[in-house]
Amino acid sequence: MSSKYKRVMLIDDNEVDLKINSKIITISKLFDEIILCQSGEEALTYLNRNLQEEDKLPDFILLDIQMPEMDGFEFLEIFKQLPALITEKCIVAILSSTLDFGDIKKAEANPYVIRLFKKPLFPKELEEVLAKYL
Repeated sequence: MSSKYKRVMLIDDNEVDLKINSKIITISKLFDEIILCQSGEEALTYLNRNLQEEDKLPDFILLDIQMPEMDGFEFLEIFKQLPALITEKCIVAILSSTLDFGDIKKAEANPYVIRLFKKPLFPKELEEVLAKYL
């Protein structure tokens, strides 16, 4: 059975969180494919490598904020400079355990971020957002 949505990209430096959230998404059957990236750099490399292959690009990106080397906000700064094909096709939501009010406000103010989810991911919440934006 094919889901309504094709591909989701999870970007998180925490392996346990990646496993848990990919399991939740798999069980929810909301997506056909999950692209796992352990860093913002890895995600940007994937996106740039697949610029010409739209069927490999994610429809939805779940991005962690607090990561070493490149945090979620730095990822978004580079993401917004990518070709429109990507920035218009790939909807971004933050999936974070941050309690930092500054981070939350900054995420909510970012024009590319449609929603801030708290870890762990709840399929019902995700489904509501997908229905609204995809």
